[in-house]
Amino acid sequence: MLDSETVHAGVPVALSTAQTEDTFTLAKYESTVTDRSSYLGPDSNENLREAIARYYDIEHIAEYFTHNKSFRNITLQFPDKLIQDSSTVTQLLQDKLVIQDKDTKSAKRNIWVLADTAYSPCCVDEVASEHVNADIVIHFGDACLNAIKSQPVLYCFGRPYLDFDELSQGFKKTYSDEMAKVCLMADAPHSECIGKLYEILRNDGYENLLYAVVDEKSSSSNCTILQSDQHQASHSNKLISLQNRAIYSSNKELKTIDEANLQENYDLFHITVPADPHLLFLTTKFKTVSLYDTETSSVKQGPYPSLMKRYKFMHVARTAGCIGILVNTLSLKNTKETINTLVKHIRDSGKKHYLFVVGKPNVAKLANFEPVDIWCILGCGQGGIILDQHNEFYKPIITPYELTLALKPEVTWTGQWVVDFDAVLDEIEQENTQMNVAFEDSTNLSKAEAKDLSGDLQNEGAPDFDAVTGKYISTSRPLRKLKHLELDYPAMGSRELTKNVAGGVIIKGTVSTSAAHLQSREWTGLGSDYSSQDGYDESGAAVEEGISGVASGYEFDRTNKPKSR
Repeated sequence: MLDSETVHAGVPVALSTAQTEDTFTLAKYESTVTDRSSYLGPDSNENLREAIARYYDIEHIAEYFTHNKSFRNITLQFPDKLIQDSSTVTQLLQDKLVIQDKDTKSAKRNIWVLADTAYSPCCVDEVASEHVNADIVIHFGDACLNAIKSQPVLYCFGRPYLDFDELSQGFKKTYSDEMAKVCLMADAPHSECIGKLYEILRNDGYENLLYAVVDEKSSSSNCTILQSDQHQASHSNKLISLQNRAIYSSNKELKTIDEANLQENYDLFHITVPADPHLLFLTTKFKTVSLYDTETSSVKQGPYPSLMKRYKFMHVARTAGCIGILVNTLSLKNTKETINTLVKHIRDSGKKHYLFVVGKPNVAKLANFEPVDIWCILGCGQGGIILDQHNEFYKPIITPYELTLALKPEVTWTGQWVVDFDAVLDEIEQENTQMNVAFEDSTNLSKAEAKDLSGDLQNEGAPDFDAVTGKYISTSRPLRKLKHLELDYPAMGSRELTKNVAGGVIIKGTVSTSAAHLQSREWTGLGSDYSSQDGYDESGAAVEEGISGVASGYEFDRTNKPKSR
């Protein structure tokens, strides 16, 4: 309680924090020097321009444009953590290109910086590049190498600094047994360091090692990887391809290896901490996963994203009546085909859908669409899928592959983490083929079998069991025919049907999920709470004509404006 002696009569109590002139003063950094030691090295501040030029390989980029003079409009795409180098990289590259243009007497090249990517930083922002009619995109940093539509791309992963002594010591502390079966892997920028680490550990007695490098064949034909020979293996014994990586071994006795062998017998030692979607993918492919954080020079071994949560969300999708398709990419190949296939699959399952393109998704954006029961996100498998590890989003988010599993008649769970659009399309095509074969076989059924099939069709309108809540859900398939709902509804011309339509439950023979959701809300709009007030008049107010025109001069003002003399 407040002391009554300290409060003067008639003076209101201060309920807000005191504000002074310092409150509205912009914060100032104590130092203008940015720490880049994690990827440029500890001595990078002594000669920053040279360190940046070496990391981004400016010499080889300029050499590339010497042989490709038709590219006049160039866009540079940086991830958020490297955008601080964009001005220096642009200046260094311009200096090189100006000299080339003078020597060849060519028109000046134009350079733009894509400071804010539309979606995942590992994907090429083809849409933003087309806004300036760019001829080519130079993509810096880690990349997923997903096939894009048409834009030429030059990938420059960078040449990061790495302390091999600390790295090898961290590996040995994690795997003290020299006979341990371990696969070495890293993000795209650190992939050139894998070969050297492999040789160091082999010389120290580790014999059962595999190592993964960037698979250049996984990229499309219109993409070029700068200094791709540095990212390729020095040994020709390729064992298996895993997403955009090719796994090699110098053991000539080991000719090939399958994914089951990797999952059962091999651990993964990954340099850098990957994004959650890619990390979940790796945990499903290897026995255990250890991550080496290059910023702290430490090894992490969990916690990691769990497939159990994906299994739960798959069950939520089985009983969801309204599915929101969230497009988190516009440049990946087969995006349009995947959307069309998913839409048809959802409709055939009797569910409703809505298509959304909201840029970078966040909690606030998706919270605006409350009638959506679950989201299906279409994005890059490396960094464009939201796993929601901390339950920040109000509705679950699943992948197209998980949605295809949920829409199957029987509960199916493979334990795999599939993010490739082509794999999803193949899965749906195989399911449609099986359904067509089953339909053809049904024409030759006996009378007893036909009776059982007819009974199954009649039970199609039965409620679905929700394994998450333990309840039966009757609104999981709102687009099914009204006769399957076993409801007594009047003829099309009756007044009672008009009342039902006004109530918003049944519209054109289907259940309206949006109307049903609106009915369940306590507040349905302005004036909806008038009926609860005393003295409420059902007749309402009289409709009057309002003022027309624009704010600078309404018709009422112009009519009554005095005439100037």
